[in-house]
Amino acid sequence: MAGGSTDPGARCRAGSVREAASARPAPVTGPVRIGIFGGTFDPVHLGHLRAADAVRRGLRLDRMLLVVANDPWQKDSGRPVSPAEDRYAMVVAAAREFPGLEPSRLEIDRGGPSYTIDTVRELHAADALAELVLVVGADIVPELPTWHDAEALRDAVVVAVVERPGAGARTPPEGWRFVPVPVEPFDVSSTDLRRRVANREPLVGLVPAAVIRCIERSGLYVAGG
Repeated sequence: MAGGSTDPGARCRAGSVREAASARPAPVTGPVRIGIFGGTFDPVHLGHLRAADAVRRGLRLDRMLLVVANDPWQKDSGRPVSPAEDRYAMVVAAAREFPGLEPSRLEIDRGGPSYTIDTVRELHAADALAELVLVVGADIVPELPTWHDAEALRDAVVVAVVERPGAGARTPPEGWRFVPVPVEPFDVSSTDLRRRVANREPLVGLVPAAVIRCIERSGLYVAGG
């Protein structure tokens, strides 16, 4: 079409910008309690979304941010990460089915390597009284002291640990404030989803339908990885 975009993912990304801009959290009284669920989301899947929503409901958080990493410093698999705008578009598309979850592009707009402490500081700069809850999986708990500026992060957040019901409790690193949140497991990974796309296997039931459309329009993962 004359004058149309040559980028197959442009329509999906344009829609994500409009929808995210129109999403506004409901007003609350007292300090706002904000959940931070960060990730590469390459792609986002129902495991991410259900865990984030379970923590939001279980801890009665006012907001739950799905923070899309710009340059995830933890990732060192040798596989190039998909463009941040495509990953953000998928998160916006996914959030349509989970109204309590808010896509966030704080780390994309900030640029450079994505460190959680920088996101925490940015949120506190906007609202110094906000109570910040960092959501992580139980397997990440032992690694927290290795994160960038870990001592400042430890002092600034409460860590919500997503645990499988009946799983043994993890011993938190000294000085960190933890709250366990049991979440029913959902057996899916972004690695497997990328493999499925490359092998032309279905994604139905593993990611929202809107995310499947984004992947198809953007041509993501067709070459594998």
